[in-house]
Amino acid sequence: MKNFFFTFLLLIIISCKPQTSEYPESIKLFQYELNTQYSDAEKSPLTEEDLKTFKALNFFDIDENFRIAASLELTPNSPIFEMQTTTIRLPLYKKYGIARFTLNGEKCELSVYQSLDLMTSLDYANYLFLPFNDNTNGNTSYGGGRFIDLELPEAGSKTIVIDFNKSYNPYCAYNPKYSCPIPPSENNINVEIPAGVMAYKEHH
Repeated sequence: MKNFFFTFLLLIIISCKPQTSEYPESIKLFQYELNTQYSDAEKSPLTEEDLKTFKALNFFDIDENFRIAASLELTPNSPIFEMQTTTIRLPLYKKYGIARFTLNGEKCELSVYQSLDLMTSLDYANYLFLPFNDNTNGNTSYGGGRFIDLELPEAGSKTIVIDFNKSYNPYCAYNPKYSCPIPPSENNINVEIPAGVMAYKEHH
């Protein structure tokens, strides 16, 4: 009976411990879904030629230190503006807020945007867009910057979670036929972020 009680108590203790494996698994699922999309000829941004040899995207090592709970300052009075792209297309965006955090001792600020087109969409009304440049650009990551998809935080929230392990390349990194937003200069941060999707080497 004592052995049974001890085993039962041990199971309770184990079950109460944080499951540290859950986070890496969630990022692996993100990576799997991205690779699945890129393998599908109907959904992939890859060229027909690259699709023939595509196996998987390259990712930086998963690092939970790059999942940041940033402070959030809302900017409700920000004007609507035209975001520059790699073509003459100028989609309309509005700055939703400014995220502030410290990474590797460097104070960082990133603006978070809302697409005016998506704000009126039932499926994507809660969508926030975070394009950024960092010091890995043009080396281990795509030279044109990377993107992160976010959702509107709860009303009154003073923080927003930014997970750089979920950062991905614009479609232009794979195929020049696409028109991709260029991260505004205010979203250039002076720090290396070795997280998320790496530069695409397959077609070089």
